[in-house]
Amino acid sequence: MEIVATALLAVFTTGYLVLAGADIGVGMLLPWLGRSAPERRTVIAAFAPFFLGNEVWLVAVAGILAGAFPGMEHELLYAHRQLFLLLLLGWVVRDAGLWWRGRFDAAWWRAGCDTMVVAGSWALALALGGVLGSLLAGSAPYGLPIVAVFALHGSGFARLRLPSSLRHRAVGSYPLTAVALAGLALAAGARLDLGHAVAGPSSLKIVTVFVLVMLPLMLGAQALSWWTFRARVKGPGYL
Repeated sequence: MEIVATALLAVFTTGYLVLAGADIGVGMLLPWLGRSAPERRTVIAAFAPFFLGNEVWLVAVAGILAGAFPGMEHELLYAHRQLFLLLLLGWVVRDAGLWWRGRFDAAWWRAGCDTMVVAGSWALALALGGVLGSLLAGSAPYGLPIVAVFALHGSGFARLRLPSSLRHRAVGSYPLTAVALAGLALAAGARLDLGHAVAGPSSLKIVTVFVLVMLPLMLGAQALSWWTFRARVKGPGYL
């Protein structure tokens, strides 16, 4: 069961970085991709159908760590507590900006919410890049190039989703940056000593079986979401 739980942790961590990394990257580049209020609404519409579903993968990662590798959860969080605090803050600020921007129809309100989206996205990228840099090279500043990968990943995603009037501002290849982020996640995970942090047999079995049941449901929901919103956005959305 330990091997299966480790594989599931790798799948969900990689899935989160690849899927959520796209909307994080688009949020980072929002002022560049959208240079007017209607354009920014269109850019946000490019990832709005996906960001909540993408965040579920991070929740699953936390659940697997807490249930299957409780020792590693404490060790990882304590060693990188400032970065995880930044991640949580960025997550809340970014999502609040997305949810609030459509609640009040005023230019100053939307501008403030857009600032929250950009700031929160940068905070998420810096936090995730810092954790990966620390695991891979021993120091959070080594994660700064990974922050650039998030931005490029979002730009590649924007090329797939934005209309022709905005697509020319986006560069990069989504598949290539997806492979890069997946490789970084797996390389960082390989440096974790999960063996000493594994839960007891009964807890490990319960968590592993539950996640195995949930995995195809999450993959199915993700596939349905991508299929439903497979077309390029044509204009501003509901946010």
